[in-house]
Formats: sequence, structure tokens, C-alpha cells
Amino acid sequence: MFFLALTQALFNEMVEAHGAALYRIAYRMVGKQHDAEDLVQEAFRSAWASRTRYRPDLGERAWLVTILRRRVVDGWRRQRARTVSFDETVLDYGVDGEDPAAREFEDHVQAALSQLPDQLRETLLLVVVGELTHQEVAEILEIPLGTVLSRVSRARTRLRKLLVEEEVRNQ
Repeated sequence: MFFLALTQALFNEMVEAHGAALYRIAYRMVGKQHDAEDLVQEAFRSAWASRTRYRPDLGERAWLVTILRRRVVDGWRRQRARTVSFDETVLDYGVDGEDPAAREFEDHVQAALSQLPDQLRETLLLVVVGELTHQEVAEILEIPLGTVLSRVSRARTRLRKLLVEEEVRNQ
């Protein structure tokens, strides 16, 4: 395995070249602008901290998306851990109500995406928004290529159905 320590200049070029794509992926995965911005910052911070382990054979975007994905999954785990159940009562330690500013950035596609299971949404977003090849996604998720193809197909079918249902309800 060949590792290349990134220079500041090369890292800055990577941030410039892939920052917008990482933000789009993060936003579509979490659905909130502020959270997506934080996740991208965390991903870049982690990438810089682990720059001595950069593998150019993976490709810049694939390497950065792998790090971003870990940050998103960590966030999902923390979010699930906040809900604690005792007997029949569920206690949620989150803030009551909805962030009024969040509505401003939500659209019908994001609403439909949020209804997809995490695995389908994540796989679809890595391929479509992240512009990664199916093979790169298979390597990032550590799953067979056939599974990636299947998930993307199922996600597209479900997303199309959800969007059509939304359109029918709005007419």
C-alpha cells in the first residue's frame, strides 16, 4: 500500500476541488444546512489530521467521501443514542420543536430522501451526488459491487415513487 503525505498546497487544492460535492452529499444525508457544514468541516479536519495516511490510489474524492461518511454515521449513532427508553416511556433529550430556519433549506427531494432507509439513501447519494463510481462506493462501504447496484436501483425506484406520490397529493 502506497501512502503519500499531503502538502498544505495539495490539501488546499483538494478542499477547493471537492468541498462543494462533499457539502451536497452531507446535506442530502442529514437534511440540515448547519449540520452538513459542520460535518464537512469535521471531515476536512480529520483528513488533514490523517494526511500521512492518504492513499492516492483511492482517488481524492473517494478518500474524502470515506472520511465524510464516517462522520455522518457517527452523527447518526449519537442521535440514536440520545433516545432512551424506560418501560413504556420514551425520553428524548433533544430540543423540543423544530428549528424554524431548517424549513428554509428543505425541499421536496430532501423530504423524499429522508424517507429512504439509511443504506439506500447513503448509497444513492454517494453515486449521484458524490459522483463516485459504483466500484468506488463498493470499496468505501465495503460491500460487493452487486449490492451497490441493487441499492442504487431500489433507492431510485423508491425515490421516484415518493416524489410521484407527493406530486399527486399536491394536485
